[in-house]
Amino acid sequence: MQDGEASFGKLSPPLPPNTSAQLVTLSAAEGAGTAGGQRGRRGEGAGLAMAPPPGQTRLPDWDGLKLRVRTLIATHRVMIFSKSYCPYCNKVKELFNSMHVEYYALELDVTDDGASIQQVLAELTNQRTVPNVFVNGTHVGGCDATYQAYQDGSLQKLLGGNQITEPYEYDLIIIGGGSGGLACSKEAAALGKKVMVLDYVVPTPLGTSWGLGGTCVNVGCIPKKLMHQAALLGQALQDSRKYGWQYEEQVKHNWEIMVEAIQNYIGSLNWGYRVSLREKSVTYLNSYGEFVEPHKIKATNRKGQVTYHTAETFVLATGERPRYLGIPGDKEFCITSDDLFSLPYCPGKTLVVGASYVALECAGFMAGLGLDVTVMVRSILLRGFDQEMAEKVGAYMETHGVKFIRKFVPVQVEQLEQGMPGRLKVTAKSTEGPEILEEEYNTVLIAIGRDACTRNIGLQTIGVKINEKNGKVPVNDEEQTNVPYVYAIGDILDGKLELTPVAIQAGRLLAQRLYGGSSRKCDYINVPTTVFTPLEYGSCGYPEEKAIEEYGKQNLEVYHTLFWPLEWTVPGRDNNTCYAKIICNKQDNNRVIGLHILGPNAGEVTQGFAAAIKCGLTKELLDETIGIHPTCAEVFTTMDITKSSGQDITQKGC
Repeated sequence: MQDGEASFGKLSPPLPPNTSAQLVTLSAAEGAGTAGGQRGRRGEGAGLAMAPPPGQTRLPDWDGLKLRVRTLIATHRVMIFSKSYCPYCNKVKELFNSMHVEYYALELDVTDDGASIQQVLAELTNQRTVPNVFVNGTHVGGCDATYQAYQDGSLQKLLGGNQITEPYEYDLIIIGGGSGGLACSKEAAALGKKVMVLDYVVPTPLGTSWGLGGTCVNVGCIPKKLMHQAALLGQALQDSRKYGWQYEEQVKHNWEIMVEAIQNYIGSLNWGYRVSLREKSVTYLNSYGEFVEPHKIKATNRKGQVTYHTAETFVLATGERPRYLGIPGDKEFCITSDDLFSLPYCPGKTLVVGASYVALECAGFMAGLGLDVTVMVRSILLRGFDQEMAEKVGAYMETHGVKFIRKFVPVQVEQLEQGMPGRLKVTAKSTEGPEILEEEYNTVLIAIGRDACTRNIGLQTIGVKINEKNGKVPVNDEEQTNVPYVYAIGDILDGKLELTPVAIQAGRLLAQRLYGGSSRKCDYINVPTTVFTPLEYGSCGYPEEKAIEEYGKQNLEVYHTLFWPLEWTVPGRDNNTCYAKIICNKQDNNRVIGLHILGPNAGEVTQGFAAAIKCGLTKELLDETIGIHPTCAEVFTTMDITKSSGQDITQKGC
């Protein structure tokens, strides 16, 4: 049985002529399901097509059909006239399932006289579509009308009886104290709602944990960018000699000093978030949240103490955690990005497993700090990003000391020697043949992707659907799950971008829609992002491969160029390495649908152009824009060579 397609109980046989609807009753076995609203099997024959008992005949007349429809409405607390293939019908059924309310659904497409019944309904209600919903004899309407009635509370009033009558403890409970959850909580509180945030970090296999603020603040964007900056300063020191700076002392990097300074800053952010929640009158619990029944969660703190809390609405903002390889020794001896940023010792010779942006960013700044770094790649670099840009990122990293092992995966990690760091032996196997590699490292960092934290928070108890393959949560365009009072934001959304600013925007707008009368929705299109590899890669819009797939190569024009940052000319490094391109839709006035840049400060450059792209930027408008000289960003205002022309794009000067 599929969720949302259940019909409760069975129908009584057709009524004989002149039988009053008030006299028709259903036995307990034939009624509208069991107490508590558990899903039942579809009624045999799905309703009115059953053969009548001996001595009775089917009513062929119009009045008889009307009587039968009225009888169904009168004898079921919730009556849904439906069609088995209709997504709007299933959505309404899921609403009642989520409320644990019994319903009876008659599938008109599998009932002999379904078409006639639909005509009767049209005459009775002036509604010609399904679902057609009745509650305690009152016509509610279709899918939108039923959901509106749920949102404004009139549906609950119609149901009466088994509905929760005591007030909820909170208007809103948010599970997850990351960037999105905090933004949503503070916005809802500012709009006058009573809000609770639960945040609990399950320690890594090595015991690493952290404070309020989520991945971005503690083990993501913030420490990553700061360590990236540390590596850039090392490069700047090398360049400075050419600019006349003279220093005698040998320069070396101290990992422990860097980590202590970064962790002190992160600690100040953690405290700031707690203060901000208190100022907004948001209740904060450092507890693990788990649904135990509709509108109710269990909160368990670090000491194992349990409290229970109810809310009218819930937001899931639990984020993701790094995935492990599932091989001998991975959790025992390897680290992830959750451990790296607070690692109390220099990692030494390091193997980074994976080719995600996390893998390449970490490999890049560790190499920039002078460490011996190798990246083991199963297939391609930066899956989901523009592959031409990804390969240029990898080529630059190789030129600057990062080694790559392509088409291999680890199969075992063994500890040879304990220590800080110790010594590890990694055995890896080729993805294309029987070849085996063995090598020793001090540290192995796994960065092969992340899993949504949704499987152990009781979602199955209240019927929230997840994508079983990745644990992510499908939502509609308003971040609403299949259970109407549960929403989700951030990295756990199925098919959406895993970016901190996206989660923040979605959280704020969700609160404004729920409590501020707004209708604005989060725009997941043309979102800019930057990969902070040693040579930064910024992008907005389509990768070239996706643009070709969406629009066809013949409908696109790609303008591109290599460029040499002025700052790099005096040290004389890396000419014809930085690269920029725009992808234009020829069928739409040469509108820019993809912008990509590989160069210093790529994030700052991309952010500005993202606003222009959102406003409908075209190639003509770019050409009419006067550039700021001498900057890297001005390269986008002077592009005139297309890929299709095959002309040389190498630069002889800045």
